[in-house]
Amino acid sequence: MSEAPSNTLLNDDQKRRAVEVMHAYLNAPPRPDGRTPLEAHQARDVERVRLIDEELGPLLEGYLSGRTELDEFKSKIDSINKRHTHWGFKGIKGQMFFNMLVNMEDAECDSELKAALTVPQDEGIARSRMKSFVRYVERIGDDYVKSGGTKHRIPRFRSVPFFLSYFWQIQDRDAWPVFYTNSVKTMADLNLWQPTKDLAEDYIQFKNIHEELAVVFAQASGRNFGLYDVEHVFWFKGGNPYERAKVVVETDSDGEIEVEVADDDIEELVHLPESYVPPVVAILPRMSQNDASLVQAAKDSGTSIERAFEKSINAAFTILGYEVKLLGQGQGRVPDGIAVDADNSYALIWDAKIRGDGYAMGTDDRTIREYIATQSRELKRRQSMRNVYYLVVSSRFRDDFDDLIRGLKLETHINEVCLVEASALVALVDAKLREPREVPLGPDGVQRLFGASGVITSQLVQEMLT
Repeated sequence: MSEAPSNTLLNDDQKRRAVEVMHAYLNAPPRPDGRTPLEAHQARDVERVRLIDEELGPLLEGYLSGRTELDEFKSKIDSINKRHTHWGFKGIKGQMFFNMLVNMEDAECDSELKAALTVPQDEGIARSRMKSFVRYVERIGDDYVKSGGTKHRIPRFRSVPFFLSYFWQIQDRDAWPVFYTNSVKTMADLNLWQPTKDLAEDYIQFKNIHEELAVVFAQASGRNFGLYDVEHVFWFKGGNPYERAKVVVETDSDGEIEVEVADDDIEELVHLPESYVPPVVAILPRMSQNDASLVQAAKDSGTSIERAFEKSINAAFTILGYEVKLLGQGQGRVPDGIAVDADNSYALIWDAKIRGDGYAMGTDDRTIREYIATQSRELKRRQSMRNVYYLVVSSRFRDDFDDLIRGLKLETHINEVCLVEASALVALVDAKLREPREVPLGPDGVQRLFGASGVITSQLVQEMLT
């Protein structure tokens, strides 16, 4: 077992908080699939290592040595990460950044990429290499805008730490942790570290804290801890300012995603709040499941749970930055609401469906077709919206919905039909409030989620907006 480094970055109180989270992770009970979070992550790591050894490593080595062309390399990286979502690379800071970078058609792109993606021999080289690549990304973006291009199409330099560290850890997973947005957020929430505007220095600090915690966790637990294991502790950690109000809205192999709901009968804070999501939005998953206590609370407040659900969804779209219009009850055959992003020329027509056992598409599709046809025609022809998406927000979705989606796209002006789980909307608001500039509404941000019909989960939100 390694000894703690002499120049530590964390004080005793910070180490204590981190160790508490580690023990909670190691001792967490099995989930519905019968595996504990530890067992699920260990299985994922085995698959990660296999993919690195058999696919990602050889592919990257082929590109860096010149045997594989850039376009082929980019395409194959995309294909692997779509089939195996073990790194969240298909999101904004990964594959989308990669695509935008190559789309700049800069003559130096290939050489700059090869220099940046080659694993550094030490932290000094890593710091210099990252700074250089950030300057390159900024320069080609500035040149593109000056030549008449739009800012929406340029690669964002703040994606560089995640992008480079993903490729560095493929080459040496014991030395270079991936700069995950979720890990940065959790470290900040635990007051272990606060990032600055110096991206290269931030990454080195991020790396050093992971290394220090690997030693601290090993000493506290009596078991081996690598960088992957430290990463999993951060994945496991969720916001929980009010213990009695904790609501688990989704569980997956990446960790427990939680939201906090400030119940009126909570008299005392157990921990300071960590979630950025306001209660009016955080309560959406419970509302979507027709929670009995909330049904009664709505009656006591002189409204219905259905109307309260609609208002909370409208609040979520307002927070995200859309121009919103709440319709719904009492206004005839209309959707529950409309959200417009005029800058990017698209609109969302949305309906709210409260279901304890999940919403089955097709139960009221005739009515839906009528008002979608009217509203989508209005938005496209009279308001000049380039794209219009139809969203259904509910607890979850069941049964086959492909036929209905196909029919709506054929018979109306809708571009795509998206089935949004309430927990996904909460995750989207949380991402927006934490890093407003990193989650724009346009095609390089939120709109990307609506680019293909189907179910939108909180896990998908995290992957796309990583």
